[in-house]
Amino acid sequence: MKSIYKLAIPALALVLAVACDTKKDGVTTDMVTNSASADGKQDVPVASMKFELDTFQFGEVIEGEKVSHAFKFTNTGTNDLVISNAKGSCGCTVPEWPKQPIAPGASGSIDVVFDSEGKPGSAIKSVTVFSNTEPATHKLFVVGFVKPKDK
Repeated sequence: MKSIYKLAIPALALVLAVACDTKKDGVTTDMVTNSASADGKQDVPVASMKFELDTFQFGEVIEGEKVSHAFKFTNTGTNDLVISNAKGSCGCTVPEWPKQPIAPGASGSIDVVFDSEGKPGSAIKSVTVFSNTEPATHKLFVVGFVKPKDK
């Protein structure tokens, strides 16, 4: 009897998900990807990030060295830019970002530190930036080679 419930519950969840209407009160689920357009307006001003470069190539370092880079950007949109979070692809890549809104036309930077300790070989690390832009995420990369330290 228990095995029937194990099959029935996922099947019911699937039926409900497929049967749900994606449009409610004139708002489609597609509009919710950018909260500024959730009310259905097509001409809502949005923020936009333009990075000077999205990949920093640091060349070659000796294991244990820290590499820092400031990824500079400008808000090229028509609304204040708000960065809600930035996450490194691992604990060795740590970003710092502006916590205050960036006005249209203003600039800022996301400072990234890569700690090469215990990371010999090719290094391709990323930082995902979450903001009120469309699309809502941007990827930044720190790339290079870490030479093993002499023992």
